[in-house]
Amino acid sequence: MGARTGGSGEEFDRPEHFFNRELSWLKFNERVLVEAEEEANPLFERLRFLAITASNLDEFLMVRVGGLRMQLRSPVPVVDKKTRMTAREQYEAVMAETRRFLERQLAVYRRLLEELAREGFVFCTYRDLSPEEQDAVDELFEAEIYPVLTPMAVDVSRPYPVLSERSLGLAVYLEPQEGPGAEPMFAFVQLPSVLPRVYELPPREAPAPVPGEPSEEGAGANELPTSAVQSRRTRRFIFLEDVVRENLQSLFRGYRVLASGAFRITRHADLELREEEADDLMEEVERELRRRRTKEAVRIEVEAGIHPFLLDRLLEWEEVGHEVVFEVDGPLDLRFLFSFVERYATEEYLFPPPPVLPVPVDLYGEEDIFEAIRRRDLLLYHPYEPFDPVVEFLEEAAEDPNVLAIKQTLYRVGPNSPVVDALVRAAENGKQVSVVVELRARFDEEKNISWARRLEEAGAHVTYGLVGLKVHAKLALVVRREAEGLVRYVHIGTGNYNPQSARVYTDLSYFTADPRVGEDVTEIFNHLSGYSRMLERSVVRVAPDDLKDTMLRHIDEVIAAHTPENPGRIIAKMNSLTDKEMILALYRAAAHGVQVDLIVRGISCLRPGIPGVSERIRVVSLVGRFLEHSRIFAFRHARATHVYISSGDWMTRNLHYRVEVAVPIRDRRLKRRLLEILELYLRDNVNSWELLPDGSYVRRLPEEGEGTVDAQLDVAELLRSELRRIGRRRRVPRARREVPPHP
Repeated sequence: MGARTGGSGEEFDRPEHFFNRELSWLKFNERVLVEAEEEANPLFERLRFLAITASNLDEFLMVRVGGLRMQLRSPVPVVDKKTRMTAREQYEAVMAETRRFLERQLAVYRRLLEELAREGFVFCTYRDLSPEEQDAVDELFEAEIYPVLTPMAVDVSRPYPVLSERSLGLAVYLEPQEGPGAEPMFAFVQLPSVLPRVYELPPREAPAPVPGEPSEEGAGANELPTSAVQSRRTRRFIFLEDVVRENLQSLFRGYRVLASGAFRITRHADLELREEEADDLMEEVERELRRRRTKEAVRIEVEAGIHPFLLDRLLEWEEVGHEVVFEVDGPLDLRFLFSFVERYATEEYLFPPPPVLPVPVDLYGEEDIFEAIRRRDLLLYHPYEPFDPVVEFLEEAAEDPNVLAIKQTLYRVGPNSPVVDALVRAAENGKQVSVVVELRARFDEEKNISWARRLEEAGAHVTYGLVGLKVHAKLALVVRREAEGLVRYVHIGTGNYNPQSARVYTDLSYFTADPRVGEDVTEIFNHLSGYSRMLERSVVRVAPDDLKDTMLRHIDEVIAAHTPENPGRIIAKMNSLTDKEMILALYRAAAHGVQVDLIVRGISCLRPGIPGVSERIRVVSLVGRFLEHSRIFAFRHARATHVYISSGDWMTRNLHYRVEVAVPIRDRRLKRRLLEILELYLRDNVNSWELLPDGSYVRRLPEEGEGTVDAQLDVAELLRSELRRIGRRRRVPRARREVPPHP
């Protein structure tokens, strides 16, 4: 590997040189929320961004805050190794920031409601409706909602049941109709996810009011003044919980409903697997998934003004204190906006279709993907270049009689996966199919168990990775018999084998038939599926084996070669940066005068701008219509420029507790393309935020005389220009070379 130089960076290891990971994540979610506030974004895209912040926050509470609550109970004090914050300090800071964030989130929601109403989309309450309309809603309840509901009483004979995680419910305060003054009773109704969260009301003769706007004199309470009538037809909606609340009496006949209130429980969701003791990892994951339903509540959301009796019973139910209660002055669970956007958005309210090239740059004029890969390395950048070639690579391999074996890792593949379909067909066609399915992919565990069983039924060899390590690497290996012998074709990606997410995530797909890469990837698969110890590889770097050491070695090389006349430079693009040793190495590089440019979408524990430490480090975050997911690492000095793509971030979990891969891009043409893309991201002044020394982010805007650079659109134009140049040079596609099937 070569000797490391430049010291360990211990002199920079001080608490004030780092940001806390959890608080940094909350800053990221704020940047997403700004996209929901941004009036330049189409209205329904802003609704989608708001829904993303709600979904993000759910996962953060379930995993990170749930973990902090576990640390609070540890007999040994748990301290953040970078900032030296105790678990208690982190928890209190995170909960305070979360409450501030939710207030801002609800303020954004209310503003968007007003904008929706101006566009003719009006959310009503039951009280807004005329008597005739209320009768129609009651009929809807009886016909479509009532048969699905199950009222649940809680008393001595019926103890508290387990409520589904993150499901919406109505808590109900009751007393018998024939015995006023009797001891109050507690019940609840879970609102099943199979029912729509929002129902559209029939159109009215007269237009509906815009909430918050006073009526002109003479206008009825439910009518708009003539001057405010929209040219478009007004569409009106009512929430499921509002409909059920007004019809609770039919669910609890013989009782008087004294009060009711919506609530939602978020639970700690991390799986606590005993892998070393488990005889069957799949069974252990399934058992732990069942335990997840009863884990501790990390948040109880209740609607503002809920009756104290109901709140006390909920806290008693979950055996938690008031510190986990969040009163919400608005609808609970804003994730409903995802389905609302899908159902009601039209083109005028959405971003224009993404700028996808008709054909990937490196596949222009090619008819046979195997021949194209054999001729030279290929690099695709999704979603600007279609994900189809990745699927076609596997589909052709499944049907090609010359293909003998397919090996692949699967982390998240999405629903109705064509990738799994191709692997199943390959196994049914008699090919040797080996698949490493990561059962511990958070929140996709049940789906992955289902995929694993389907693959096993088709005859594929399925393994679940290594004890204590998640397999997060994105690898596919196809072994094909050709005239000159066996050829190994490899795909290495920065993102999952998921065609749906590939439409909105920026990710890289690298194809190669380089024998060195093929040998390395074969070693990795043998290590994952059997007891084979990995030999030292020549090209591909693997975590937790040597990926981190390779990155540190390249940083040291840049430091050693850096001079004022021949300055070194490091550019790294990733999702998150948390690993302490990597941060200290970057501080060391900056202190030696190396310019360090970091494109970090989410968490950054590195603090830029510290005098004498990180003055030459710049950290930017891009948040836009696409989720920046690609990982690219570039190290430049006088003697060489090394560029890698990787499946893993510079996070401790990725570098030490996951199987990740990084591969160097050696083709000069592809390396140049990646460097141009990185520079484009660094020039962005539309989606880019710069991290300041105090931990805040400031949006980068065009300076006077500076043109607009929207990297998420300009990358597409960069690729399109390259495609045009290739088209001018090579008008006639190469003839397809037939390879006779092996008998």
